[in-house]
Amino acid sequence: MNQRQFYWAFQIIGWVFYALSDLAYFVLFLQPNSLSELEAMVFNSCIYVLTGISLTHFFKLIFKNYEWIKLPVNQLVIRCLLGVILITSLFTAINISLYEEYFGEKTARISWYFKDFAYIINFSKPMVIWVLLYIFVAYTIEIQKNNIERIRMQASIEASEAKILKAQINPHFMFNALNSIRALILEEPKKAQTGITQLSNILRSSLVANRRTTIPLKEELKTIEDYLALEKVRYEERLQSTLEIDPSTLHIEVPPMMLQTLVENAIKHGVQKAEKWGFVEVKSFIEEGILTLTIRNTGVYVEHNNHGDDSGFGLQNTRRRLNLIYGTEASFNIYQEEPLIVQAIVKIPLEKKVTLNSENDEDHHS
Repeated sequence: MNQRQFYWAFQIIGWVFYALSDLAYFVLFLQPNSLSELEAMVFNSCIYVLTGISLTHFFKLIFKNYEWIKLPVNQLVIRCLLGVILITSLFTAINISLYEEYFGEKTARISWYFKDFAYIINFSKPMVIWVLLYIFVAYTIEIQKNNIERIRMQASIEASEAKILKAQINPHFMFNALNSIRALILEEPKKAQTGITQLSNILRSSLVANRRTTIPLKEELKTIEDYLALEKVRYEERLQSTLEIDPSTLHIEVPPMMLQTLVENAIKHGVQKAEKWGFVEVKSFIEEGILTLTIRNTGVYVEHNNHGDDSGFGLQNTRRRLNLIYGTEASFNIYQEEPLIVQAIVKIPLEKKVTLNSENDEDHHS
C-alpha cells in the first residue's frame, strides 16, 4: 500500500469509526423514541463523515502546497491552530445547517443537543486529533526523505570523487610536462629540478582532492601556480598569466582542483589555439558575502554537449561538485565576455561552513 492509498484508507476508516462511535453515544444518551429521530442521528453521522473527510483533506492540501512542514515550530503551531478553528467552524456550520434543513421540525425534542455549546466544542476534538496525527506522520515522512536524500548524496559524492580523481590530471598534460622537464635536464638542470617538484606538488594535490571536500583557497592557488609554471616551460612567451587575489579570500574553503581544472581548460581551449599568444587571468574577491572567483582567458567559448569531451565533462563536473557541497547557494557560469575572451565565474557562499583538517601552507600573494 502506497502513501496515497494509506492516507485515504486512514481517512475513510477513521472518520467512519468516529461517526459510529458518536452515533452510539447519541442513541444511548438521547434514546430516540421515533424513526425520525433515529434517521436524524444516522443522517448527522453520515454528514459527519463527509464533512470530516472533505475539510481535513482541504487542510492537508493547504499544509502541503504551502510547505508548512518547513516552517519554524512557533509559526507552524499558529497556522495549525487557526486551521483547526477554521475547519471546526465550517464543520459545525455545515452539520447544524443541514440538520436544521432536513430534521429540525421533526426532531424538536433532541435538536437542542446539536445546538448545545458543549456539543459544538466537541466538534473540535476529532479535528485536533486529526491535525496532530497528520503533522506527526508528515514529520516522520520528511525525516525519512531527508535520510534517504543524505544517503543518496553521500553515494553520489563518493562516485563523483572517484570519477574526479581519474579526470583531474590530464594524461596529455602529464606527457607534455615530462617532455618539457626532460628537455631541461641537460641544458638547465635547476629548472628541471624545479619542474619535477612542481609536478609532484600537482600530483599530491590531486590525491588530497580524493580525501577532502574543500581546502583553503591558498592551497588551490599553489597548485595553479605550479601548473602555470610547468605550462610556461612548454609555451614560453606564448602564455601570459596573472593572479589577482584578495588576501582576505586566502583562507576561504573551496573544492580542491576545481580552479586548476578551469585553468587547464582555459589553456587547452584558449592559449593552445591562439595564433600568437594568449593569457589566463585568475581573480578572487568577496562581494556581498559571496566569494567570487573569475578565470578569464584568450579563446572562443563553444558549449560542449558531448559527454565524452574532456572539457564538457570538466565543466559539468564543476557544476556538480558545487551543487553537492553547497546546494543552490553556489553557482558556476562560463560565457564569451568579448569576441576573443572567455570568462568563467564561480560564486561560493561564505556562510557555508565546512570543517576540515587543512594543511598549513605559506600564503600566496597576488
